[in-house]
Amino acid sequence: MGISRDSRHKRSATGAKRAYYRKKRAFEAGRQESNTRIGAKRIHIVRTRGGNKKYRALRLESGNFSWASEGIARKVRVIVVAFHPSNNELIRTNTLTRSAVVQVDAAPFRQWYEAHYGQNLGRRRQQKAGQDVTEPDTKKSKSVEKKHADRFSSQGKVEPALEKQFEAGRLFAVISSRPGQSGRCDGYILEGEELAFYQRQIKK
Repeated sequence: MGISRDSRHKRSATGAKRAYYRKKRAFEAGRQESNTRIGAKRIHIVRTRGGNKKYRALRLESGNFSWASEGIARKVRVIVVAFHPSNNELIRTNTLTRSAVVQVDAAPFRQWYEAHYGQNLGRRRQQKAGQDVTEPDTKKSKSVEKKHADRFSSQGKVEPALEKQFEAGRLFAVISSRPGQSGRCDGYILEGEELAFYQRQIKK
């Protein structure tokens, strides 16, 4: 039979069977799914219609994730798949697809935040554990301190739910690229209402 991407075999909205007026066509054929997993980067190039190329990611371990409220993006390591809206099997097998909710490493974002605002972020847990948390750059001029303080007071507040994740060293993010088509695992950090929604789903 093969994988077919046509819609003529589907029933209409009322449930009626559609008249099937032609056989399958080559341009309606689909390929096998890529089932991208977490691991050392492995990408296959697929020749497609018109001599174009698709980059079929079979294994990926990192991607560019953006922190929208701060307007920055960093290349970070993908740790684990936390939730998938379509299938629990994809969580168990750590399969990366578009719209999968993953946990990513928080360290690059924390480093940027501390350099930009001059404030610690998510270090409470380390202090409780008795670890020595020292700022990498203790000597600052008055003008730099003032600049950091102004930045922090105007736009540096981080919501409590996100700060808890920084303490744990892992952030929830959604994949917005299509790893099986583009060979990339890019996305954005979850915040606000969207984060609250997915946390409720994960708890369920």
